Amino acid sequence: MIYFILTLFFVSLIGIVLMIGRKLSLIKAGRIEAQTEGTFEIPYLKEAQHLTVENIKKYEHMTLVALLRFYVQSTNILKETYRRIKNNISNTIKKSHINPDRAEISKLLKMISNYTHRVKEIKHKIKEEEKSL
Repeated sequence: MIYFILTLFFVSLIGIVLMIGRKLSLIKAGRIEAQTEGTFEIPYLKEAQHLTVENIKKYEHMTLVALLRFYVQSTNILKETYRRIKNNISNTIKKSHINPDRAEISKLLKMISNYTHRVKEIKHKIKEEEKSL
């Protein structure tokens, strides 16, 4: 909320400066006559403008660097968090799949594979005996 208020303040301040600058340029051009009673003069307007431009460039550069640093740091944090979460999920899956029933299933599968292998050997022997007869 405070950033919004500060933004509005600076935008209005810039607007006021632009309005005063336009009036001054019209007075210099001779389109509008200056009132001597209620006017005020801004000393060193060119210097103030030059310093303002330099400061804006400096702060623009600082803001750009800060944004880039924030972007790089946040992407690194997100990558690290993603890697940790991925490892935690894979470890949880590995832990949940190791149970004693699985060992029994693999013993059963091993017995079935041994049985099918023996059946194939017996069939092969029977075919060889039929060929030899």
